[in-house]
Amino acid sequence: MDSPRALEVLLVDDNRADVDLFCRALRDINGSHRVHIAEDGVAALRFLRREGEFSKAPRPDIIVLDLNMPRMDGREVLDILRHDPRLSLIPVIVMTSSRAPSDVTDTYQLGANSYLAKPMELDEYCDLIRTVEEFWGRRVVLPPSQ
Repeated sequence: MDSPRALEVLLVDDNRADVDLFCRALRDINGSHRVHIAEDGVAALRFLRREGEFSKAPRPDIIVLDLNMPRMDGREVLDILRHDPRLSLIPVIVMTSSRAPSDVTDTYQLGANSYLAKPMELDEYCDLIRTVEEFWGRRVVLPPSQ
């Protein structure tokens, strides 16, 4: 297994409990990863475009994106990202509670790199985060920062 690298992760999710769980699970697996939080799509785009309070934000290696959020949902964010040449190469992992086939299809059509349904059980959730960390943090060759 390759050695882990520290990832810059942008987590876009409006559910505080899910955000806390994700951060805790990832920290327990590899404490060197940095997780940045955006509570909705509008904040995510401001972060990615380094606007306002995000002027010094790092470019994330991966984006973990929830679908159902206020103001701007994950589908809208994904569509904007895939049409912006400065942001289009950042891998986007959709991680949501929806298991609806139409959400899965729509998300992949918009250019998601993967679609993960959030498990209801804590152990399964932690296993999922471990799998994400191993794949994206140890296995995948990520595109260079632009």
